[in-house]
Amino acid sequence: MDRLVSMQAFTRVVDVGTFAGAAESLNLPKATLTRLIQKLETHLAVKLLHRTTRRISVTTDGAAYYERCVRILADIDEAEYLLTRHNNSPRGTLTVDTTSGIAKMILLPQLHDFCNAYPELRLELTSNGKPIDLLKEGVDVVLRVGALEEAMVARRIGWLRLALYASPIYLRRFGTPEDLTELAQHKAVNFLSNRTGRATPWSLACGGERGEVLLPSVIATNDTDVLLGCALDGHGIARMSRATAAPYVGSGRLVEIMSGWQTDPIPISAMYPQNRHLSAKVRVFVNWAADIFSRHPHFSAEAPKLAA
Repeated sequence: MDRLVSMQAFTRVVDVGTFAGAAESLNLPKATLTRLIQKLETHLAVKLLHRTTRRISVTTDGAAYYERCVRILADIDEAEYLLTRHNNSPRGTLTVDTTSGIAKMILLPQLHDFCNAYPELRLELTSNGKPIDLLKEGVDVVLRVGALEEAMVARRIGWLRLALYASPIYLRRFGTPEDLTELAQHKAVNFLSNRTGRATPWSLACGGERGEVLLPSVIATNDTDVLLGCALDGHGIARMSRATAAPYVGSGRLVEIMSGWQTDPIPISAMYPQNRHLSAKVRVFVNWAADIFSRHPHFSAEAPKLAA
């Protein structure tokens, strides 16, 4: 029995939750995967999994063994990476899921540099932006703005700086708010969270004053391009990233309002599955992405300080 292969098979079954899904992800026949687990249980003389027609669950012994297997497999991957990193460029397919905004503003302008540095990598870039099961979807890493998803480990690679903007069209009709009381009289183009499907209140602080505002929506959307377009057309006040708004502020099509008030910064993270070793191809991509964010004029590696 190849114990390493059996350990890989066992951890994949636990991660995916089904024999069929694990077999597909490992490119093995289901019968072969089943035999590997059976031989492993026989070798260990313990039951690792409870199997029924509907579900699979891990036994107490199986849970303990799983944790050890994950660490052992990670150590093996790390040892191989350290030995080969100076001689071999990462290769294969790297699947990255992110938001359309990050893809357009951050990644696409720099992709030539990444592709030239790692010519043996083939990048598959998707713009889902919603919580996904990385193992089932076959995604290596996701870049996300905001709260982290469960069962993921993450590296913070930047912070999104936000501000409030409106078009001159809107401000001529409804006036320019100067404080929270005046702001509460206005309407917004709100952004809908991909996670909750609801608009998120705006946390604002200035000096010792702090408040949370959720303006009624004229239009609400989960698409940053639609949010921008509605703000430009004068439908309401919008909270958006400084990176998105900057060209339009420069051309006079958007005006930053209440500039003395700060909004909570939102973390940007690179995430991959829990208990999964950071492979060489994921490692180089995450390092590259973190470097891009650190050098971008509208993002920062350190969290901006919000006024108390």
